[in-house]
Amino acid sequence: MRTETVTLTNMCMVYDDAGNVLVQDKVDKKWSGLTFPGGHIEKGESFVDSVIREVYEETGLTIEKPRICGTKDWLRDDGSRYLVVFYKTNQFSGELKSSHEGEVKWMPLEEMKKGKLANGMDDMLRVFLEEDINEFHYRREDGVWKYELK
Repeated sequence: MRTETVTLTNMCMVYDDAGNVLVQDKVDKKWSGLTFPGGHIEKGESFVDSVIREVYEETGLTIEKPRICGTKDWLRDDGSRYLVVFYKTNQFSGELKSSHEGEVKWMPLEEMKKGKLANGMDDMLRVFLEEDINEFHYRREDGVWKYELK
C-alpha cells in the first residue's frame, strides 16, 4: 500500500551568530525538557508556513527562510506514522516571549547539550548539526524500540 495516515509536525533550531540557540523548556507530562520550538502542521497548510507560525506562537519571534535539515519518524501503535520535519534558521525578528508550552530563552549550544534535554533530543541534535545525518528513524523490533541515524 502506498498511502498511509500520517501526523505531520515540525521543529526549528533558531540560532544566532554567537553560538546560541533558542530553547524551549517544554512542560508536558509525556515529553518535557529542553528542546526547540515546533508543533503540528495543519491540514492544507504549507510546511514552511507551519514552522513560521509555530515558532511565532511559542516564542514571539518571526523567522525567515527556514531550511529543512532532516526528519524524525516512527510508526505509532495504531499503524499511523508520526513525522517531524526539522528546520533551522538564523534569520529572525521580534521580541522573545514564552507560551503555555514552556519557557523560551537563548542558550549557548554547548550549555544546552549539557542540560536536561527532552527524551531523544541528544540524537535529534545530531540531525540538526551533522551534515552527513538527515534522518532519525525509530522502529520496533521484537517489541523493543530501536532507532537509526542516517
